[in-house]
Amino acid sequence: MNRLAREHSPYLLQHANNPVDWYAWGDEAFSRAQAEDKPIFLSVGYSTCHWCHVMEHESFEDEGIAAFLNAHFIPVKVDREERPDVDRVYMAFVQGTTGSGGWPMSVWLTPGLKPFYGGTYFPPAAKWNRPGFIDILRELHKAWTTKRDGVEQSANGVTEQLKNAAHAAPTAGVPPASVLTEIAGQFRTAFDRRHAGFGNAPKFPRPSELLFLLREFARAGNSEARDMAIATLGAMSVGGMRDHIGGGFHRYSVDAAWRVPHFEKMLYDQAQLVLAYLEGAQVTGEGSQLEVAEDTLRYVMREMTDPAGGFYSAEDADSIPPEHSATPGAHKMEGAFYLWTAAELDELLGEASPLVKKRYGIEPEGNAPSDPQEEFIGKNLLYVAQSIAELADEFGYTPDQTLDALNGARLRMFQARIQRPRPQLDDKVLTSWNGLMIGAFARAARVLRAMVSDGESLGTPYLDAARRAATFLRSTMWNAETRTLLRRYRAGDADIDGYAEDYAYLIFGLLELFQADPQAEWLQWAIELQQRQDELFWDDEGGGWFSTTGQDPTVLWRMKEDHDGAEPSATSVSVMNLIVLSHLNGHPVWAARIERSLKLFGQRLEQVGRAVPMMAASLSAYTAGVQQIVVVGDGEPAEALLDAATSVYCPFALVLALTPAQQEALAPLAPFVAAMRPVNGEAAAYVCHDFACRAPVTTPEALTALLASSEDK
Repeated sequence: MNRLAREHSPYLLQHANNPVDWYAWGDEAFSRAQAEDKPIFLSVGYSTCHWCHVMEHESFEDEGIAAFLNAHFIPVKVDREERPDVDRVYMAFVQGTTGSGGWPMSVWLTPGLKPFYGGTYFPPAAKWNRPGFIDILRELHKAWTTKRDGVEQSANGVTEQLKNAAHAAPTAGVPPASVLTEIAGQFRTAFDRRHAGFGNAPKFPRPSELLFLLREFARAGNSEARDMAIATLGAMSVGGMRDHIGGGFHRYSVDAAWRVPHFEKMLYDQAQLVLAYLEGAQVTGEGSQLEVAEDTLRYVMREMTDPAGGFYSAEDADSIPPEHSATPGAHKMEGAFYLWTAAELDELLGEASPLVKKRYGIEPEGNAPSDPQEEFIGKNLLYVAQSIAELADEFGYTPDQTLDALNGARLRMFQARIQRPRPQLDDKVLTSWNGLMIGAFARAARVLRAMVSDGESLGTPYLDAARRAATFLRSTMWNAETRTLLRRYRAGDADIDGYAEDYAYLIFGLLELFQADPQAEWLQWAIELQQRQDELFWDDEGGGWFSTTGQDPTVLWRMKEDHDGAEPSATSVSVMNLIVLSHLNGHPVWAARIERSLKLFGQRLEQVGRAVPMMAASLSAYTAGVQQIVVVGDGEPAEALLDAATSVYCPFALVLALTPAQQEALAPLAPFVAAMRPVNGEAAAYVCHDFACRAPVTTPEALTALLASSEDK
């Protein structure tokens, strides 16, 4: 085994048996590179990355390639999920020099860590119009030994160019509301009116786009924005990107119709999609949207939760096909865990098989594409091919009978599937992604709190999951004495100082949890984290938050993300956090930081708003202004008022239900609630806008009417 055997990252451990003489990112590798005057080969990926597995099998397990790599380079492996700071620097180089990026990322560096050549996946020998990995190694070794000055000059030049890349100057003022209308128009232009979603294949779920569009409906009554969001949520929920047996969503769809997924499952997708489906359900009142959200949460609770309460990072796309489970040395294949043959279903389901095959588009010869993935031949991907109503009509059942039969078949398929070789679980706990997931569980608890089954709120298990995860992070990842937040936990080891996104996402989760469970401890911790984030990452010169502290000399420059991708930027989330925090606590600097960040992103919002949908959602909230809906009192009357407050879609509202004891505990942190009192001994609801409050009401009907009038106004 090589040096990676002593690491904690599942991705690095996957490569511990390679003949490549891998180092982890650190001084041991850099010292050797300088002592032997060899360039560094940097390989960046993550444990559930399909093409990372392919490149490992083809090149890093090849004795000949490994021997050449070891002789002439210092090979270094980085888990991008543990070290996003390293990943972003070299991804900027790869994207800037090749026009595209992705993982695995392959970059060659001078001993001083400056990049001079890079790309993504390389096959072992030239094919698919890609140069072969061994050919690149030979050419770069030759260049290093014969054209050293030119290589170093190029590396120095591109490093300085990237480090000094001009950022757009802040706009003079916060962008006006008209910019939000223009951004919604950009989404309209890109909208796929046949299949929903935006652009062409491949289609990635980017829930921040949907959250922005739904907010524009709430703020400006833009029904077209709402319809695009709801149509996209619907298309994703019936397509192959959703796991119709086990719950949760795969990473993305390789086709435009949402039919064929890339099968890995990421925690950050589950969290953000849950938020989008919950908001979609509130907008439409459709139970199907709510069921998708709950199905996803149940998957996370069952498959992605550490016994201590944190949430795991991901499940792989690849696994050993069940028909080869007893074959020694069988290779993993993408999607093998999730695919079915028609014969399997006939044997497993008996009389229910025709119904299930119609429901999920099962074909006798398979419906999965065979090119380029030959392992899909004869197999079926599951997607919703026919509705419950269509099936009921065809098979002569009632809709309820049809649903019962499908649910019973789903359970049998689930039980059969768990006997198959499972995809690998990436069981590290990342603070940032856990923050998003805490927020999703807490929001679900709020939305579902009024729905009761067997005497218990449907939201209770989700609130418990959010509390446990937050408690775990506070006890394991936060040092209150040094005010240090850590990023990664695995197998008893917590390590790596947190980045801006760890602080921002966790604060988001805590603010959602505080609204579902208004204990002072959650708000107090969120305030402490925000103050620490500002100390470490705020750019007082240009505005916004850097991704890193700038204290690690091995990271060539500090970056400030200006793009909301699969994960929104730390600055976008932080603006949203401060909008909420400033209406709770009112720290004097926060309002100015909101405005400076919106101005910093002003040109991005005005010119390419689609690239920053979470910042656009923050601008929408800033423009609309925040409502405070505070219920004071206890007992059933207070519960009824809270039910009324949470039953409507109010994305710009801060909702709290406080007992007298909670009010007293919160007074130092949220002073505006101290003066709110029950009316004539009855629980009361206060509806305020930027701290200007309407007269309190004491009945759910009056509160509903008040919220409706506030919305109209």
